Amino acid sequence: MTLNIDISNPSGDWSMVEDAGIRSAACAAWSAASDDDEEGEVSIVLADDAFIQDLNARFRAKNAPTNVLSFPLLDFENGFSGRNPGEARHLGDIVLALTTIAREAEAQDKTLSDHVRHLVVHGFLHLLGWDHEAEPAAIEMEALEVEILAGLDIANPYEAAAKPYEAVV
Repeated sequence: MTLNIDISNPSGDWSMVEDAGIRSAACAAWSAASDDDEEGEVSIVLADDAFIQDLNARFRAKNAPTNVLSFPLLDFENGFSGRNPGEARHLGDIVLALTTIAREAEAQDKTLSDHVRHLVVHGFLHLLGWDHEAEPAAIEMEALEVEILAGLDIANPYEAAAKPYEAVV
């Protein structure tokens, strides 16, 4: 299973977060949640709050920043992924907002790197069709996130001792 990752930074100073950590989180999610041997491709956008607020307003009618947004390319009912046979399956885009994520990490007493990697995993699972709107699906998605994060040596962010946050995608 191969995953091609394109990381772009249109806004915000992300110099304190290593691309290698972002890539490892995406690869771990792809490996754990994908059941095919195809080559995959994902775009991860490192942005500031203004950038993500604009996207959130345009695509979700919520005029506020959020920590992560996912834009899946796959139509889960029809299987369309916008690719030609033999090409890597482009999964979609994950957009992260630096200021919101940094504020959450500090409030939850987490490292910025761990919180970013958690949100990459969370956003990536959305690209693969996972959802947390209904409780049974949320429990499954959360369990998979915790398993993936453990493989990255990241503590369970959902433990009772952890400070809760809302990952909105």
